[in-house]
Amino acid sequence: MKLVQVIMVGAIFALSGAETQAGDVVSGEERYKVNCVNCHGTTGKGMASFPPIIGRDQEYIAERLTQYRAKEMVGPNSAIMMSLVGELSDEEIANLSAYISQTFQ
Repeated sequence: MKLVQVIMVGAIFALSGAETQAGDVVSGEERYKVNCVNCHGTTGKGMASFPPIIGRDQEYIAERLTQYRAKEMVGPNSAIMMSLVGELSDEEIANLSAYISQTFQ
């Protein structure tokens, strides 16, 4: 019976979107400075062919980073993004997406 309850609670979390990690903004900022700043800039406005990330919510950023990590083509800069996020953990993606969504509004 307890197994059924655990499964039901897990399903409710999954349906509500509560499974998304909150992310650590400070750690996300550190990672941003290493992986992202050269293309998206210090203000998230993007540079040259690299798009702005201002105004993107955490879920959107996390989904895109997860797609790039999975080697999915999303746009013209996908190959570059794949090489930059290919080794990121789920936690690092959560941290980055938290930092980006809270900093570049």
